[in-house]
Amino acid sequence: MDGRWLVVGLGNPGREYAGNRHNAGFMVADLLAGRMGARFGRHKRAVAEVAEGRLVPGGPGLVLAKPLTYMNLSGGPVAALSQFYKVPVGSIIAVHDELDLGYGTVRAKIGGGEGGHNGLRSMSKSLGSKEYVRVRFGIGRPPGRQDPADFVLSDFSAAERKELEFLVDRAADVVETVVTRGVEAAQNAYNGA
Repeated sequence: MDGRWLVVGLGNPGREYAGNRHNAGFMVADLLAGRMGARFGRHKRAVAEVAEGRLVPGGPGLVLAKPLTYMNLSGGPVAALSQFYKVPVGSIIAVHDELDLGYGTVRAKIGGGEGGHNGLRSMSKSLGSKEYVRVRFGIGRPPGRQDPADFVLSDFSAAERKELEFLVDRAADVVETVVTRGVEAAQNAYNGA
């Protein structure tokens, strides 16, 4: 557990996207940076903002990243950061919104499909592997006949915002558990909740 981890919050840059469901990954990355007492800054080799530190004293080093290429092209910056920091695919965590999980559900898993998520699709293609860790932040399915693409790019509802801070905190706890105790420990602690 002493190797470095690359934790990627998936989202879209820009103030107009800040409260979108699709930006759950950015929200979690921001909270994790706060926990580490770190600030995000532009990376010199990748189109991303990064923050470096440790979540617990003596724990593994963490590179937090927020790709600035927009969701569909997230993989390029992730692959560049993986190479720059020499982080293997198995030590990369993607934090992302998940349509296939109800709102309020946060789960960890390794590998699998992308479920139509363009950020994950871009990461898998650029990394040449799907075997990275995912922390899935459930946003649920769109109501009625709303297009999923419109739904993910809309802000959380007023009712959802009442729980949002708690859920972002929970997703950050899942990341912290993966980094300090492993994916299985995170699954045992959070996947059934």
